[in-house]
Amino acid sequence: MASSSSGATAHVDTFARERLPAADALPELLFELPELQFPPRLNCATELLDRHVAAGNGARLAVQGHGGVRWSYADLQAEANRIAHVLVEDLGVVPGNRVLLRGANSPMLAACWFAVVKAGGIVVGTMPLLRARELATIVAKAEVSHALVDERLAEELDLALPQCPTLRHVRRFGPAGAPAAPGSLGALAATKPATFTNVDTAADDICLLAFTSGTTGVPKAAMHFHRDVMAACACWPAHVLRASADDVFIGSPPLAFTFGLGGLLAFPLAIGASTVLVEKATPDALLPAIAQFRATVCFTAPTSYRAMAALAPQHDLSSLRKCVSAGEALPAATRALWKEAAGIEIIDGIGSTELFHIFISADEQHAKPGATGLVVPGYRAAILDDEGRELPERSGQVGRLAIKGPTGCKYLDDARQATYVQGGWNLTGDAYLQDADGQFVYQARTDDMIISGGYNIAGPEIESALLLHPAVAECGVIGRPDEARGMVVKAFVVLRPGHRTDAAMAEELQAFVKRTIAPYKYPREVAFRDSLPRTETGKLQRFKLRSEGG
Repeated sequence: MASSSSGATAHVDTFARERLPAADALPELLFELPELQFPPRLNCATELLDRHVAAGNGARLAVQGHGGVRWSYADLQAEANRIAHVLVEDLGVVPGNRVLLRGANSPMLAACWFAVVKAGGIVVGTMPLLRARELATIVAKAEVSHALVDERLAEELDLALPQCPTLRHVRRFGPAGAPAAPGSLGALAATKPATFTNVDTAADDICLLAFTSGTTGVPKAAMHFHRDVMAACACWPAHVLRASADDVFIGSPPLAFTFGLGGLLAFPLAIGASTVLVEKATPDALLPAIAQFRATVCFTAPTSYRAMAALAPQHDLSSLRKCVSAGEALPAATRALWKEAAGIEIIDGIGSTELFHIFISADEQHAKPGATGLVVPGYRAAILDDEGRELPERSGQVGRLAIKGPTGCKYLDDARQATYVQGGWNLTGDAYLQDADGQFVYQARTDDMIISGGYNIAGPEIESALLLHPAVAECGVIGRPDEARGMVVKAFVVLRPGHRTDAAMAEELQAFVKRTIAPYKYPREVAFRDSLPRTETGKLQRFKLRSEGG
């Protein structure tokens, strides 16, 4: 069932809209639940933020951060409105412009996100760890025209600027509550009114570009409408998480990930709850933050739960009542460790950047060790064979996971749309089976994506980085199964003559990759070889490396 047309776009800059996939390349969309009947005109900033203030709940706590920052819904709205004025009046943003956001999770970053959406812009989130090379690729792909960047993370963007001719306006911001430097975003915002009239966007106007690594190493931009954000809020959170307005959300995923944007901003605000946005959310920092802010709902990856389980007895986690895991498969052993340490059954789930958030999950009552869960209301799931035919339900047969729902893949001008969307289904790149209880059980990836510690990592991108080192003649990168991290990145390297294949060279290559691309992508294991397996046409045979290195 397709949605009705939402009428005329509000976008003046139609770059993104003109690069939506053709109608016959889009997945089938389902709007079968009553709560998925959206009006033709919709701005998700109005629904997530302004609606609460208009209803008289502006004094309710909305967002907290370190340094004693506590913003009510009215405070967050006022800050976002002031920044929206800066975007429009000082920086010349028009609806449809792409605005890059760069910063660690913080109340200020949340205000910037809402400001862009209020102004009718398209948010392009970037993870804090990205380097200049990666940022330049994103700016070029999306033809980003404006950027708001935390002053502490400005260096890599500054390095990228010579390669970014479309990026004409950059404004830096500091932490909320800190003195604003002259000419900074904060200084300009302080002169603006606290009210702003949101752009009257269509429900199917694009408000978000979420970049995801492709298996080729070339990033894809998944486009999301205002309607998509609200559809995601209506499905998994309402039917599986079932949080309340009194809950306090916290977690580790960056807002640049849709896992983080949903779990730590959109979902709590949709129900009038509050969120804690902490800049550092490693396991050793997340535990004391849970205790400090008396958080009740936690979002993080399985790797983090495993690490936190060992430290949990040292912290007061009595406020916690719900824990959500996504980003990679949740091992049964990790589920058991966390339940023993914290007394909480993890709510597992699988989502994707392309569909915005979780579409298969199990609540605490239906949790089953080793299984991801049941299809979320609002979505449909099937297991397909190699010919694209649906396998019998609950047959235990392994195939390709296929999803339909109110959200779906819409890549920005990318031929890989035809790989992800087939026969109306979204194909996630995961191999699953459905057991006799109807639970979906993860088996493996069906592509070359490496998922390590909750991050999607493309082997070819790491290969490209390694090949920039003068000692490297050729290389191949795979993911090796690992109990703690799900997978670890392993590089097989052939060196040029005259270089030693020793531990010092391995460490040098690891450090080089960390300097070249985001540090979390570096190969944790380096193996030196005299040659690599290739086809007669010279194509690297990664499956042989996996059989050797896995």
